[in-house]
Amino acid sequence: MTVVTTDAATPSQRLAALGLTLPAVPQPAGAYVPARRHGELVWTAGQLPLVDGVLAETGPVGAVADGGSVPAERATDLARICALNALAAAAAVAGGLDALTGVVKVVGFVASVPAFTGQPAVINGASDLFVAVFGDAGRHARSAVGVSVLPLNAPVEVELVVTVS
Repeated sequence: MTVVTTDAATPSQRLAALGLTLPAVPQPAGAYVPARRHGELVWTAGQLPLVDGVLAETGPVGAVADGGSVPAERATDLARICALNALAAAAAVAGGLDALTGVVKVVGFVASVPAFTGQPAVINGASDLFVAVFGDAGRHARSAVGVSVLPLNAPVEVELVVTVS
């Protein structure tokens, strides 16, 4: 991940410099909203690696006997997709990406085989993106949790708490 170092750049300019755009906000799969603003904070629901409404990959992270698993490097890319979806959801309730002023907390879940212990490296895909987009304001507290399964058999899920102006 290339970090844009222009201090004067806005989050949307930094995102564009990375060659990325915010996707459409994924529709919830249940009775909840993608993001909720309360005061100067926005919390997102867990975001899956959806691209145009379809999971980019399914299955657990780590090696399984039948080969039906997601390699850790690919899971890191999927965490970045989750992060983009989370930013889109947060921006939608905050008045745009540039209304977001920093990242407070990231929680990442990795559906992984029992022997896999690389959850932190996978969730770095999200963390690195937040730092690239927000600079020092993108540095955050974080949890990276291994779980047996995620909704829709997704390999990764990311939720986010951000500050707004």
